[in-house]
Amino acid sequence: MKRNIISGAAAFFLGLLIALGPQFLFKVCGVHGGVFPRCHWAALGELSAGIIIAVLGICLIIFSDLKTQLGLTISIFLMGFVALFIPHTLIKGCSDAAMACNVTAFPALTVLSVLVLLGAGFNMYYLERKTKA
Repeated sequence: MKRNIISGAAAFFLGLLIALGPQFLFKVCGVHGGVFPRCHWAALGELSAGIIIAVLGICLIIFSDLKTQLGLTISIFLMGFVALFIPHTLIKGCSDAAMACNVTAFPALTVLSVLVLLGAGFNMYYLERKTKA
């Protein structure tokens, strides 16, 4: 019982940081010449990925069936990959390495995404062993 609350709360808070971090904490680049840079769209993609991770974290707290929790954890794990790939592969950021997105936002999002992947990976391992027992 305690494990699902801890892992669900961790997923919820990491999801919120992924969603709201580029908007408020580690901001991406602003408008340049009336045009939004690519990192703006990457931040919007992270907003959606983070919200989904946060909602899945809440569901992990609510549902107590082990197989349901395993499915939710697998979903969190996969969304961690999406959150990791948005700034590095899918949308990317500005071409200048000195821009705010490349200096602060994307490294922070990388760390947060890796934490989601590690936490979900450990939880998947635990739940898989527990459902087989």
